[in-house]
Order: sequence, then C-alpha cells, then structure tokens
Amino acid sequence: LRRAEGIASGAAADGLPAPAARDGLGEALARLLMLSKRCPFPDVREKSEAVLSGVQELGIRIPRPLGHGPSRFIPEKETVQVGKEDATMHTLFAESFATLGRLDNVTLVMVFHPQYLESFLKTQHYLLQMDGPLPLHYRHYIGIMAAARHQCSYLVNLHVNDFLHVGGDPKWLNGLENAPQKLQNLGELNKMLAHRPWLITKEHIEQLLKTEENSWSLAELIHAVVLLTHYHSLASFTFGCGISPEIDCEGGHTFRPPSVSNYCICDITNGYHGVDEIHASPAGSIPVSSTESVCEVEALMEKMKQLQECRDEEEASQEEMATRFEREKRESMFVCSSEDEESAATRDVSRHFEDTSYGYKDFSRHGMHVPTFRVQDYSWEDHGYSLVNRLYPDVGQLLDEKFHIAYNLTYNTMAMHKDVDTSMLRRAIWNYIHCMFGIRYDDYDYGEINQLLDRSFKVYIKTVVCTPEKTTKRMYDSFWRQFEHSEKVHVNLLLVEARMQAELLYALRAITRYMT
Repeated sequence: LRRAEGIASGAAADGLPAPAARDGLGEALARLLMLSKRCPFPDVREKSEAVLSGVQELGIRIPRPLGHGPSRFIPEKETVQVGKEDATMHTLFAESFATLGRLDNVTLVMVFHPQYLESFLKTQHYLLQMDGPLPLHYRHYIGIMAAARHQCSYLVNLHVNDFLHVGGDPKWLNGLENAPQKLQNLGELNKMLAHRPWLITKEHIEQLLKTEENSWSLAELIHAVVLLTHYHSLASFTFGCGISPEIDCEGGHTFRPPSVSNYCICDITNGYHGVDEIHASPAGSIPVSSTESVCEVEALMEKMKQLQECRDEEEASQEEMATRFEREKRESMFVCSSEDEESAATRDVSRHFEDTSYGYKDFSRHGMHVPTFRVQDYSWEDHGYSLVNRLYPDVGQLLDEKFHIAYNLTYNTMAMHKDVDTSMLRRAIWNYIHCMFGIRYDDYDYGEINQLLDRSFKVYIKTVVCTPEKTTKRMYDSFWRQFEHSEKVHVNLLLVEARMQAELLYALRAITRYMT
C-alpha cells in the first residue's frame, strides 16, 4: 500500500500508474485480485479485498476479472464457488493452495470429482516438487515444452512463472534452441509422443541415452516421459473443458473499467464476451428440445441393455473380434469435425518448440501402415507399471492409482437416471481412445463402440485427444445434451487418462526393447 501511495502522487491522468511503475504494481494488484477471489482461506480473501480497496481510494485503478468462472463452457453458477465448498473439497483446495501457491481453474473444474482430484494433485505434486532424477527447473521447462505442442498458453503461462520462480534461466524461454542441448534432444520425443506415439522406436531411446556429454540416464528419461505425457493429456483437459485463463495471468483480468453494457469494445476484439454471450447457445447450433435430449438418454440406455443381452447369449469368434477392431480403427481415421473453426486465440508459444507443422496424423492416411499394438503383448499392468516403479520409485504406484480411479469412477447415474451400471459405456470410451492409437484388447468386442458412441461424441473425443487446440464450445455442447456438466467433466477425465496411458505404453515399450 505504501508503494501504491508513492505511485499515486505521479499517477497518469487516466487513473493508471505511470508506465515505469505500472508493471510491478500491476502484477501485485493482479495477484491480490486472484487472492480475493480464489484463496480458500476467508481471512486472506478479505484482507486482499481490503488492500485493493485501499489502493483504489488512492485514485489508482485496480484490475477486475475478465470472463466468468473457471470454464468458458460451464456456467459459473454450476461450478463450485470458493468459500461455499464442503469439508472434503475445502481440504483439497487448502492442500492445492499450499502446494501451488494458487487455486487454479483446472482444480476448480476437476473438483466435480474429488476422489480423482486428490489422486491427480498428489501425482502432480510428486512429479514437480518431490525428490526425483530431474532438477526442478528442468521439470517446469519440460512442462512448457509439452503444453506448447498443443499451443496451450494456459499451461505454458503457469509453468513459465513456476520455471522462473525456481531459478530457471529466462534466456531459455526465448526458444528451445536457447536451452541446454540435453533438453533440445528431448524435442523429437516430445513431438512423437504428442502426435504420433506409434512411431517411437528403441533407436529413439538409444539416441537420448547414448549422446556423450548430453546423455540422459534411464531414470531421468522415465521422469521426462511421465512429465511429457502428463502435460500433453492435461492440455487435452484444458481445452476439452474450456478452462479460462487464471485471474492473475494474461487474459484473466483487465484494468479497463466495465462499460455500461458490461463489456467494452477492446474486450470484444480480444475475444472476451459478456456473460450472456458466453453461455448462450452457440451460433449456428440447432436448439434441441428437452424431449429430444431425453430420448437420446433413453436410447443410449436401451442400447446398453441390448448389448448386455447379446453378450450373454453369444460370443463372437477371435477372427470376427479382430475384424471389428480393424474396422473401428480404420473408421476412426475419418472422424473429423465438419467445422474448421479457429481455435481460441493464444499467446505465441511456438517459440518453445521446433517444426510447428508436425501434428497428429492418422495411421492409414498417406499410405502409412502401423501395426496394431496388442495389450496382451505389452500392458501397463504387467510391464509398464513395474518399469516406471523400478526407475522412478512410487510414481508407478501413483499413476496406477490415478488410472484406476478414472476408469472405475462412477456414481451409477446417467443424466436424470439413477442406479445405472455405466461400466459398459466407460469401457467403450476408454477402448475407443486406445483404438485411435492402434491399441487393441483381444477380449473386447469393438462392435459395441458404434452402438454406444454417436458421431458428435466421437468428433469431440477425437478432437480433445488428438488436436485439443481445435476444441470448440459447439463441440462440447453437441454431445450428451441432457447430461450434467459434471458428467462431461467425467468424460474428460477418461480422455486424459486413456491418452496418457496410450502415450506411456508406446514410450515404455520402446525403453523396454532398448533395455533388452
């Protein structure tokens, strides 16, 4: 406040501090705004608000939040309000705040599912802050490299701040070519894991482990691979749930006063719209009557019942099961959005990685053939888990817990129906994602996928998993229209974990082959 008083005397005519002082004070005020809205401790919220009011009384303009709530896709009133959470959620919020120094928007959306959030936060804390093979600044830089593959400025911004906070060299942030050669060498693996993990071979692993003075140890490489896959899949969650910028980050606040209509022209040009516009029906989408949506739920439940009856009556032959997998894998190549919409404008993060043209490519396009990855030959449970645990103790256990919670999580509800066994539907979503990566379960009938997942749902799944930066609110709105937002977030947890496990399986298989 004393600093603000000093600046107030020389404040610019528009009520903003003079440019030289503006940055430092602006950052401090944005941080206070974040604490006043997002701190789980009421006394800190009140004190932060009081300091902001004091600054405002000195004639200095204070920031206000842009956007409405932690997600652009979910109305703020339907998310958990800080200060109104139950005891379980409060404990999670307090732990998250103590660990990260913030209560981020990802946490505020994930808290729809507290059991999963607890496991997620525990794993992320271990990867970033506990004893491990990699130094702290390397961990955050690898997070930046991974998030930047999908132009996820939300995660890049958070980890740029964390990277600098733990003493990272600011020069590295000017581009991957400014980072140590050892990190540059990781760029190729980052690209393949994010977009075409099926191309990873033991030769790629050998190059990283054998490059003289810049070589990686096996333990360091496992740590790096887990971080890369964690942040690729977290980018999927960020875009899949429409996570808003953090209040104290770029795009999360403004110093401009609200105009009469609740937003001013500069906000519109920057893509920030009024609350009504954000949550209104997406332009061009056809309003659906609630009767139609209810029919959608009933039809899905009826299909689940019929499939269960067919399962009980007859079992397809191994040859037929293999054919159905290949058909589903081939068809998944041609699932794409009819809208080629621009993704949300982001700060330029391309400088953090090379070869921006390298993106997701389907297996069968361009005459490429990728052999099917049979889970019976290499699985997380029998192979990947023990390899990770051996080289990076406890992490295999943490990941295994998180995979199981996401896969088995259920409240036995579907939209307005209770006491529903949703295991068939959850398995179809998980196996469809793995099928897109060429991963096959011999004991699963892939014919079920087409019965349970309609086209709009498949478009959403494929976009969020393969090219998350292209996800739009229209896609989010168009699948499962009668379901709760918490159920759509639940879908995103399945997408996150199935994607992470698929990437890990390819990387860990290559490492195992190198070791043998």
